[in-house]
Amino acid sequence: MAGAVLRVARRQLSQRGGSGAPILLRQMFEPVSCTYTYLLGDRESREAVLIDPVLETAPRDAQLIKELGLRLLYAGSGLLRSLLPGCQSVISRLSGAQADLHIEDGDSIRFGRFALETRASPGHTPGCVTFVLNDHSMAFTGDALLIRGCGRTDFQQGCAKTLYHSVHEKIFTLPGDCLIYPAHDYHGFTVSTVEEERTLNPRLTLSCEEFVKIMGKLNLPKPQQIDFAVPANMRCGVQTPPA
Repeated sequence: MAGAVLRVARRQLSQRGGSGAPILLRQMFEPVSCTYTYLLGDRESREAVLIDPVLETAPRDAQLIKELGLRLLYAGSGLLRSLLPGCQSVISRLSGAQADLHIEDGDSIRFGRFALETRASPGHTPGCVTFVLNDHSMAFTGDALLIRGCGRTDFQQGCAKTLYHSVHEKIFTLPGDCLIYPAHDYHGFTVSTVEEERTLNPRLTLSCEEFVKIMGKLNLPKPQQIDFAVPANMRCGVQTPPA
C-alpha cells in the first residue's frame, strides 16, 4: 500500500510541474495565432525540449531557456537551433519537412530522466503527432485535440475520419487524469484532461459518421498567416536565404 501511495504522490507532483516538481513545465502564448508553446525540462540534468514553438517568439523562448539555466536538446524549429547551439530541430517524417531529426510513431525523445513518446495523430495534417510524457501524466496534443474542440480538416491534406480515429485510438486511450495541453486555444482555456475531453468534447463524443458531417460544414475562414506558415513549417521554421 505504501508503494502505491508513493507512486500516486510522484504522479501528482509530476503533473503540477511547479517549483518542487522534478519536471519543469512552462506554458507560453502567442496571441496572433493563439498558439501555446511548451518548455519541458529536467531540473536535475537541466536538459530541456520545446514543443510547438512559434517563429516570431523564438527570441522570447531562447531568452527564457537561458534565464532558467536549461540546455535545449530538441525543438520543432530550426531558428531555435541557431539561437541555442546544440539544439536539434525535430519534426514528423510524414510531414515531409526538413529537420535534423525525423520522428515516427513510437519513437521517444529523451531529456534527462524523462522521455516523450511520439504518437502519430494525423487528420489535421498527415504529420501531426501527440507527445506523451513517459509516466502518462501529460499529453501535448498539437493541432489534433483542442480543449472542447479539434483541429480543422479542410486544408493541408486533412481528413476528418482519420482525425477522429487518431484522437480515439491514440489520445482517448490514455489515463483519464492525463493532462491535455493543446497547441492552440481560442477561448482562454489552458489545460484539460483526457476524461474531460472523452466525455465533454462536443465534436469527439459524436459517432465517426456524425463527426465527419460536422467537420465538412464548418465553413471556417482561411487561417491568418497560413500562406507564410506552411512554407516555413516545411523548412522547420528556417528562413530560406535570399538568392
